[in-house]
Parts: sequence; C-alpha cells; structure tokens
Amino acid sequence: MLPAHNSNAIGVCMETVLVTGAGGYIGTTLVPLLLEAGYAVRAVDRFFFGRELLPDHERLEIVRQDARLIDPELFAGIDHVIDLVAISNDPSGEEFSRETDQINHVSRVRTARLAREAGVKRYVLPSSCSLYGFQEPGVIADETTPTNPLTAYARANEMAEHGVLPLASDDFTVVVLRQATVYGYSPRMRFDLAINGMVFGAWKTGKLPLMRDGSQWRPMVHVRDTARAQIFMLSAPADRINGQIFNVGSDENNYQIGPLAQIVADTLPNDVAIEWYGDPDHRSYRVGFDKIEALGFKAELTAVDGVRDVLAALEDGRTDKTTQTITLAWYKELVTWHERIKELELNGGILRI
Repeated sequence: MLPAHNSNAIGVCMETVLVTGAGGYIGTTLVPLLLEAGYAVRAVDRFFFGRELLPDHERLEIVRQDARLIDPELFAGIDHVIDLVAISNDPSGEEFSRETDQINHVSRVRTARLAREAGVKRYVLPSSCSLYGFQEPGVIADETTPTNPLTAYARANEMAEHGVLPLASDDFTVVVLRQATVYGYSPRMRFDLAINGMVFGAWKTGKLPLMRDGSQWRPMVHVRDTARAQIFMLSAPADRINGQIFNVGSDENNYQIGPLAQIVADTLPNDVAIEWYGDPDHRSYRVGFDKIEALGFKAELTAVDGVRDVLAALEDGRTDKTTQTITLAWYKELVTWHERIKELELNGGILRI
C-alpha cells in the first residue's frame, strides 16, 4: 500500500488519489495526467481491456479488484477519490441492466461511504449529461434543468448522484460532474462513441453515414478535457463545489450532427462522402456550461482536435477498430470466453491439470 503521504524531491506534500475504473477509456487518460500533475495514484479496476494500458510509474499502484467488492482497507492514506467505474454506454447498460445498477449506482454509493468513513477529503463522481434525456427545442440544459433519464445507463447515474450528494459535509467534499459525450484518442480506445466512430468509418471507407436531417444537437467533450475537469475539482475551493453538480463541456462543443460530420470530413486527408439515411431524428438537446466556467475551468479542445488525434493514432498504428474497441461487443466476448472455459475446464485446468 502507498503511505498516507509521500514527499517529492522538493519536499512538497504529495496527495494520493484512488481512481476506480482506472483501466477504462477515460481512466487511461486520467491516470497519466494525475501522475503528471504530481499526484500518487491507486488505480482500481478489473482491467478487462488490459493492464498494459497504464504506464509503469513509481507513484502508481495497481489494484485488480471489482469495485462492487472494494476493500475498505484500500482507502487508507487516500486524500481523494475519483469514482470513474461504470458500465459505460447505453447498449451495454441495456444488455447488462442489473450489473449496470450494481456498478454505476450501488457500488459508487458504497465507495463514497467508505471514503467518508476513512477520512478521505474529496469524492468526485463522473456522471453524464445523458440524464437530461431529450429536451424541448430551444432548451439549453443547465444543472437546474429537470432530468429525464431514458436508459438504464442514465438512470443508474442519476441514482448514484442521489446517493452520494447527501454524504457531503464540512469534512467530506462531494462533487458530481455531468460529462457530455466524450471523444478523442485514449489508450483504451473506443470507436462506439460518435466522433470516434465517424472518424474511423470515414477514414477507412471514405463514407460517413448520417441520420437525417443533421440539425439535431449533441453536447461533446474531449477525453483530455473531462479528465482535466476531474483533476481541477481536487483543488477547487471546497465551499464553491461541495454538494454541487457541474456540467462538463463547452458551448463550442455543442454540435449539430450535420455540421459535425462536415468537420470530420473536412479534417480528414481523404475524400469523404456524407450519406444520409432514415427518417429525421428529432432527438436533440444542448447543454450549458456556464457554471463550471465561472469556477475557472474551460474546455480547451474541439472536434477538430479529436479528429486529428484519432486520425494520427490510426495512421501510426497505435489503434484500430477491433472487438475490444466496441464496449458491448467486448463484454459479450468476455462472457462467451468465460462460459466456454467453464465447459472445458476439468481437474483444475484444460491441457495443464
């Protein structure tokens, strides 16, 4: 275990952050940024996507554990918790609805309680703007807008918010971050996210299928920016964030789908044809980010940056679209492997017994 506090070379007190879901899409971007910022990190994950996605580092401790059964002893010496763990996206949430409630809701409320009991100073819950569902035309959803969760994923996030916010006290700062749809390159790459999927398809085939009529709005945020927002909350004034909800993104990242597809097409080096299909999609919502910007945080990256970094990773071979980059497909494959191995295992093994 890491000690309660470490000292760096210049004698400044170093704080330790426990990150659940550290091996996921956001986690594998967040952890290196935390280390770069001088924090020590205790990274907790099942590591379904591989341990090798996190760097070896003297201030990084890896703990392979299911967040639903997290050991209370892991909170010893922890200053802050960023509770990223989640079954993350709507299709996975619908397929694994019971597990989504257990992980995204119940386990995170339990983690927050254990953190408070252990004397942790701050707890950050990364939630989702999907809680707003779809709003009436002209509405720009802020943190006071009534929620309208339409999926198992969104409902579990809302229940987690309801469970952790009442735990806030003078000694335990709790903050909820409702993230816009995330995009951009990360070591645990995902091509089941809107911008990332557009980039891969257009780069690979020269075609970009798009549901009519392209006027629908979606809020987005680069993976590095949402990771930065989580780190920002570790040192923001407690009296301005405790018990509060903040949307994470920027007005510049509120995109209409048609113009967003054109941005993707214009940024790629190859010719890209946008191909329209289906009936008009009337689902549309915009989100406001004035509250977090008033606190001093500003998202720095836009869709163009995301297209460029995903493209660079594709062209230099750091990533490709595989089963492992489509969350639901990978979960289903793991379940199939597990079932097959159980069928074949005998006397404690398969070939080696």
